[in-house]
Amino acid sequence: MEEQSAKNQTSAQRFILLTVFIYSVGFGIIMPALPDLIRELEGISLSEATAMGAWIGATYSIFQFLCGPMVGNLGDRFGRRPVFLFSLFFFGLDFLLMGFAPSVIWLFIGRGLAGGLGAIFGPANAAMADMTESDGRAAAFGKVGAAFGIGFIVGPAIGGLLGDFGTRIPFFVAGVLAMANCVYGYFVFPETMREEDRRPFSWQRANPLGALKSLGKIPAILPVALIYFLWSWGGQVYPASWSFFAQAQYGWDVKMVGFSLTIVGISMAIVQALIIGRAVKRFGERKTAMIGMVSGIIGFIALAFISNGTIALAVVLFTGLQGMAMPALNAMMSRRTPPGQQGELQGLNGSMAALSLLIAQLLFNNVLAHYTSEANPVFFPGATFLVAAAIAVVALIALLLLPKADAEEGGV
Repeated sequence: MEEQSAKNQTSAQRFILLTVFIYSVGFGIIMPALPDLIRELEGISLSEATAMGAWIGATYSIFQFLCGPMVGNLGDRFGRRPVFLFSLFFFGLDFLLMGFAPSVIWLFIGRGLAGGLGAIFGPANAAMADMTESDGRAAAFGKVGAAFGIGFIVGPAIGGLLGDFGTRIPFFVAGVLAMANCVYGYFVFPETMREEDRRPFSWQRANPLGALKSLGKIPAILPVALIYFLWSWGGQVYPASWSFFAQAQYGWDVKMVGFSLTIVGISMAIVQALIIGRAVKRFGERKTAMIGMVSGIIGFIALAFISNGTIALAVVLFTGLQGMAMPALNAMMSRRTPPGQQGELQGLNGSMAALSLLIAQLLFNNVLAHYTSEANPVFFPGATFLVAAAIAVVALIALLLLPKADAEEGGV
């Protein structure tokens, strides 16, 4: 019986990591092509496409923010398997809708469906928490991040190449990959949550405020949640703006943007697969998060002023160290959360990440659009990274001020 249980856990972990990898590949495939698809559908300039891209990204974030706790609570009630497979289906549907889009409105519809029902990180992290002892969760969440990073090595490179065959081809390829993974998961992904850990579903807790109120009863969760939100907000400058920023700052084409994102993936994969687990064992979760934050802030400031694309690639490779912060902060919260609320916690984390991305899309992309507009006498794309650095500094200060008792092994 124990042998079968261990086999099921191994199968579940492999599928979770595969799914995150495919999610990242799909996301990476479409990122280099999205600006051109928007311009193709609307016949507008890069600056105008940047502003519209902000609202398309915001749509995903709005729906994930609203629905993340609901999906997490459903997982705590019915188990991870049905919720995870359900999310995978809508994730793939998003890409296909965007690929067939006859107008920009379909990009909004696809992103809304993906954000509300197809966001996979909450269910993935909840399932990993089910199978991991509390002191190993930073490393487990790091593996999820590493799978995402490895996917980013492959995805943008593929997306840059597929862009030569048309702006829609990357979306079709991403959609087919996602749907195939959903079908595969139906046959191989076992349930990870114990029956005795399940709890009744409550609509009062199936929303961001309700989940925050419920989890806020756990000592010291809320301060770390605030830090998690602030750091996530600053770090969202990359997914929110990089494809547009790189074209404006370095004059890169789709292939070069794809290559730069591949560099990001390599850095993330190395750090989260090989470094974060060792760092947490040596320094603890709090100091590991601090190291990641300092690395990220240095990278933000450097990219704001660097105009040489080759040097920028080296900086991006270095800032992969910032990938240690989020898993460490997540583990600080997960360690104190009961098994029956892990889905709720990860759903709330998904909501906070979505809200941070929503604000990031609107803030960073509009700052970028403003400083790259022909009507503006000052051309300074790097302004968006300075704003990100300022937000990240606030997160770091908040972590430094966190009482030690709330951050150590006996606390959060």
